[in-house]
Amino acid sequence: MAQPKLVRDRIPELLQPLGLVAETRVASADEYGRRLREKLQEEVAEYLESESAEEIADILEVIDAICEHRGIDRGALDEMKAEKRAARGGFEGRIVLEGTGPA
Repeated sequence: MAQPKLVRDRIPELLQPLGLVAETRVASADEYGRRLREKLQEEVAEYLESESAEEIADILEVIDAICEHRGIDRGALDEMKAEKRAARGGFEGRIVLEGTGPA
């Protein structure tokens, strides 16, 4: 295998029918946080290449794991999102800022 990476919990068992034996270990809390950040970058890169809904699902799965690891309540996160949307708006307007200058 190339470089060690964080994988979904069932990957080792899913490799067995393929005749592959997975060498695994459990990450420490610090390593887990770092590996989650790496996994998020990996999944975002895959989405940027494919633009598939499946990759968005993977991104959300990693975000859920990050929230759980960091003790961030998903409901509180949704509230923060709503507050930012109320204060700054969303992206529905497709506005592109070309630059700024004096008023």
